Amino acid sequence: MSININREAPLPARVRPRAWGLVAALAVAGVVALGMIQRHRNLTELTQVANEDATPMVQVVSPSPGPATRTLTLPGNIRAWYSAPIYAQVSGYVRRWNKDYGATVKAGEVLATIDAPAVDEQYQSAQADLDVARTRYNLAQLTAQRWLALAGTQAVAQQDVDVKVADAAAQKAQVRAAEHEVARYRVLEGFRNIVAPFDGVVTARSTDVGNYVNAAGVDVGSRGSADELFTVANIHEMRVFVSVPQDYAAILKPGLTATLSLPQFPGREFKASFQTAANAFDPQTRTVIAELLVPNPDRLIWPGAYASVHLNVPLDRSTLVVPEQALLFRAEGMQVAVVDANDKVHLRNVKLGLNFGKTVQVLEGVSATDRIVMSPSAGLLDGQAVHIEPGENGVAVASAAPGGHAEVAR
Repeated sequence: MSININREAPLPARVRPRAWGLVAALAVAGVVALGMIQRHRNLTELTQVANEDATPMVQVVSPSPGPATRTLTLPGNIRAWYSAPIYAQVSGYVRRWNKDYGATVKAGEVLATIDAPAVDEQYQSAQADLDVARTRYNLAQLTAQRWLALAGTQAVAQQDVDVKVADAAAQKAQVRAAEHEVARYRVLEGFRNIVAPFDGVVTARSTDVGNYVNAAGVDVGSRGSADELFTVANIHEMRVFVSVPQDYAAILKPGLTATLSLPQFPGREFKASFQTAANAFDPQTRTVIAELLVPNPDRLIWPGAYASVHLNVPLDRSTLVVPEQALLFRAEGMQVAVVDANDKVHLRNVKLGLNFGKTVQVLEGVSATDRIVMSPSAGLLDGQAVHIEPGENGVAVASAAPGGHAEVAR
């Protein structure tokens, strides 16, 4: 009989709880370690986010060359090259008129005819007076010659001879006076025809057939009781009068050009050139009258029209401009925020020039290579770090394009 003995005897039951405890301890330690690592990671991320949130994101823009021209828009009044109100120089009734509104006339062309019977009678009377004066002069001259022939004899006294000679000279002067009177009435006879003073267009007719008109005489300037019969205007070239504010008076010099836009011609522009200025300011408005000339070969522009005058003012493009949104208004004055190579902000005082609406000239304080913060916040501090927003280089300055222009409306 054989007996099998198992050499691998089971471990004591008390060993098993120790193993399970060790495993549990390791598991707890691992969980704790994992939690600590996660908390550290979260703390690091939160710190990074907080630091990033504390550093503002900004857009930057560099100063750019200014516009080549500046457009100053002002209201203007258009007048004819020449414009003349025409009055009657003789009193009478209008027999007929030959030209109406808008008629094209030539210099010397008859516009109307006046019946002036009083002038006719005065003209005939002056001619008769001239005949009498000539007859008296002929008689006085003949008498003087006869008395001169007897001078130096006992028949006549020298004083009587001198009287007859002087009377002949006086009668000659009377003839000249009568001739001038006849000439005056001859001219008045010619004034019965109202004529155009120059080539142009009839812009007004203020009379009609049968109207009685008074002679203007010396009342033309003060108007008096004389009535304007016609107005003739030369419109081959027009004068444009603009009231320029004192701030912009320096632009008024030879070479200044402009364009005109009229309400009745939308989308169309007319070119004008500077002619002269009054060289004096109106103390009520602080403006100076400037005169521009605009060709009008097709007669599209009429006297009395209103126009928007766009003055093209040349500018020095070497003067830099920045957007208005880049300016800071602070107690220290006008400033801009410049970002250096280390992405830190430095506040600089600047001296401004002309304002173009969206952009403004900077005369001092910046250079073309500076990076200027767009729309800086009021709390931005000098030396503060910033993050430049990627993918954007700020807001483009429209006037930086070659040949660009700026608009200034008044």
